[in-house]
Amino acid sequence: MLGLHRHSFPDLTAALRAAGEATRLRLLVLIAEAELTVSDLTAILRQSQPRLSRHLRLLVEAGLVQRHREGSWAFFRLGDIGTAADIARLVIERIDLNDPIIARDRERLAAVRSTRAAAAQNYFRRHAAEWDRIRKLHVADAAVEEAIAAALGDQPIRFLLDLGTGTGRMLELFGKDLERGLGLDLSLEMLAVARARLDRASLKNCSVRQGDIYDIPMPRDSFDVVIIHQVLHFLDDSPRAIREAARVLRPGGRLLVVDFAPHDLEFLREDHEHRRLGFAAETVRGWLEAAGLDVIRQQTLPPGPEGKVAVSLWLGRDPRIALAVPTTREVA
Repeated sequence: MLGLHRHSFPDLTAALRAAGEATRLRLLVLIAEAELTVSDLTAILRQSQPRLSRHLRLLVEAGLVQRHREGSWAFFRLGDIGTAADIARLVIERIDLNDPIIARDRERLAAVRSTRAAAAQNYFRRHAAEWDRIRKLHVADAAVEEAIAAALGDQPIRFLLDLGTGTGRMLELFGKDLERGLGLDLSLEMLAVARARLDRASLKNCSVRQGDIYDIPMPRDSFDVVIIHQVLHFLDDSPRAIREAARVLRPGGRLLVVDFAPHDLEFLREDHEHRRLGFAAETVRGWLEAAGLDVIRQQTLPPGPEGKVAVSLWLGRDPRIALAVPTTREVA
């Protein structure tokens, strides 16, 4: 933080000058809560897009904010390192969130995020029964599942959590070797499909329930493995989801993230509610490390002859030493 580092006079001057304006301060507070687009910010601040674009450009140039382009969209988030990033966080910590202007902005932000979530849920509702078929349009499932099994197959798994479980395929894949498997999803329609799938597979040790990926209804140190499979590209706050997943890992537990590599298929955003068009390897690695995990595996699977989108896997591990836990048979 700012108090722990010395910064040059020119750097401090530039950062303070960029932050010292009312609209730009409001932008910093909003961007600190979520990665947002110019369209999002226009809806929240009720200012013109050209005006906000100018303010955002100044914040980016000063290093207070980072800009990440995906196809025709650009996302803005707080800077990670450097003088300006330190100042941005220090300023935000000192702002009264109950100030009427800030409170109103945050209310509008909540409304924007709620609208996005509703759009995603409507998509899931329309396509729940055909979700697996849709996914096959972009991903070679057999190759991905083989890589998933290879990534996790070197250690036994007693308790597994599948976040955004969808049709419950990950529970089906590992269920016979688990002591307990749990899948969470917001969509009741998807959960109905998953339950039917688990029933067909006679996996009585696995269950699904409605739950929020940002607020997992389980205590710390609950699971040996957490899987986030083809979910992050629907979210507007992926780092938050990863931090919450890391929270419920046991010492030595593993978090597996599977998602698309960067691509330019805009129709996935327009027709299928994809928030992000894939993720660079270093982006997800950074999120895992920021959540306190050691990244022990990363690989990217190229698309098949007819495919257009590669799939990446990241495996993070809780660095705490896992103590041996006796099995039921050993206790007996």
